Amino acid sequence: MTNTRPGKDSPPVVIAIGGNSLITDTEHMDVLAQYRAAGETAHHIVPIVEKGYRVVVTHGNGPQVGFILLRSELARDVIHQVPLANCVADTQGAIGMQIAQALKNELRSQGISMDVAALVTQVVVDENDASFQKPSKPIGPFMGEEEARGHAEKDGWVIGEDAGRGWRRLVASPQPLDIIELPAIRTLLDSGTLVIAAGGGGIPVIYRSDGELRPRPAVIDKDAASCLLATELGAEYLIISTDVDKVALNFGSPEQVDLDVLTIAQAQTYLAEGHFAEGSMRPKIESAVNFLANGGKKVIITQPHNLRADLDEIHGTHIVP
Repeated sequence: MTNTRPGKDSPPVVIAIGGNSLITDTEHMDVLAQYRAAGETAHHIVPIVEKGYRVVVTHGNGPQVGFILLRSELARDVIHQVPLANCVADTQGAIGMQIAQALKNELRSQGISMDVAALVTQVVVDENDASFQKPSKPIGPFMGEEEARGHAEKDGWVIGEDAGRGWRRLVASPQPLDIIELPAIRTLLDSGTLVIAAGGGGIPVIYRSDGELRPRPAVIDKDAASCLLATELGAEYLIISTDVDKVALNFGSPEQVDLDVLTIAQAQTYLAEGHFAEGSMRPKIESAVNFLANGGKKVIITQPHNLRADLDEIHGTHIVP
């Protein structure tokens, strides 16, 4: 078995896996199906590792956090409800374990001996972030409008229509400011470990006036957190895997146009024109612009099965300075 440990000088790559892209069959949204999806994604990540890149994997958790909250709501007359920050931590551990196992198994099947570690990650946010007054981050499964409005009336949920795909619960999504475990992530990465971190955008925390950390009820956008992590690590590439092949204008309409290449200037124009839905493609494009503006080389948005070792040849939308 080959012992593969990329050196400290090997370029880091951050690969952000969407929470929805871990659910490939809406008729089977159970843990086993998600594990299979993680295994499929791992199969496409390992060639990038073999190429010599130091890889950090992040992941979304919107649907999974929603499932925990729904179970908590249904069981509230029997057992205590689960705070949102704890839901994020729970999904970091569970999804991180699935991805770590899948990667370790895939590496082993390819004859590669390499350490893989999933790290529960806290991310600092501003206690006065405006998103706490205007929730916009979709979590949980898609619903019909009638069911969604029923939850709004009965359970006090904030709801919203999500990019023409259905209705979902909305929660606060503050901007990530600092990653508490960043030094540990760097140490693991420099040791040659494949790292899973900042799952679900990280557990939102604030610093109290006395310097102590405290959780906040929110879900940080995983693309924004991945952008911050990639920038702090000095990554050249940020790969955002989602449930579509490419970024598109007029998404879901007869006038839809898929984009192969997108510059920062074009992305900013399309953002201003309202082409990208809030809570869906918009945060991905905004994160891409921020990453490139802070020294990144390229952002690639695509589906997991399109990943390949030659990053510049990946089928998807390539966003460049």
